[in-house]
Amino acid sequence: MATNESYEFKEEFNILCQSAKKARTELLKIVEKGFSKTLKANDDPVTTGDFTVNNILQEEFSKHFPEIGWLSEETRDNADRLDKEFVWIVDPIDGTKEFVMGIPEYSISVALVRKGSPILGLILNPLRDEMYTAIKGKGAFLNEKSIRVKETLDEKPTIVASRSEIKRGEFEPFENVSKVVPTGSIAYKLALVAAGKADGTFSLGPKNEWDIAAGCLIVEEAGGKVSNKYGQDFKFNQKDTLVNSIVGTSKAASEQIFSMIQKVMN
Repeated sequence: MATNESYEFKEEFNILCQSAKKARTELLKIVEKGFSKTLKANDDPVTTGDFTVNNILQEEFSKHFPEIGWLSEETRDNADRLDKEFVWIVDPIDGTKEFVMGIPEYSISVALVRKGSPILGLILNPLRDEMYTAIKGKGAFLNEKSIRVKETLDEKPTIVASRSEIKRGEFEPFENVSKVVPTGSIAYKLALVAAGKADGTFSLGPKNEWDIAAGCLIVEEAGGKVSNKYGQDFKFNQKDTLVNSIVGTSKAASEQIFSMIQKVMN
């Protein structure tokens, strides 16, 4: 690992970006040629695209940084990661349902976590060629241009929300007090909040660490706030990778969105 403060994690960040771009290139080839799909035990789809991205990232990271741990949605978990100071947390394709449907709202999501806290984050939308990145303490960027969360709040906050959760009626209580916009991939939704394209996003049910680790850092580095629905911070690389919820907002919208959520929860 890099040790010079002014240069800290530059090598890791560069390899992360290069590897994600390599994975994007191969994924777009798969999109063009076609892919196979199977269903997991929970009926979520998984495709050859998921496995291809997973394999590229794992090979690149292990080649350059063999000492760093690995946690991915598409790899059998290894408890050795729990003893590592640094761990990659990866969702090869977040929003696989959108990937299968050809909706350009899925993303490659990767975070490098140190002692439970993300220090590098990347969310890459392959079809839109949007790469959101963050380094702890250095800000957030979209294709190398600085981004910030929205500074002001409209009368009704814009919420980017899961299509599945909207379909299940989970956003009905919020439709009169906010503008709910169906959007795929919680990682991508967090990136949109970081870029000021929406006031917030939330999911009040369980998520996995790989869904949110990169997005949490990117939102925070863009000046926003992230927590679970109780306002509690996250600690990553846990034995149980499930978190109970995720709320990401601009600072301007945080109080109003949490007030909306509390009314529904109570």
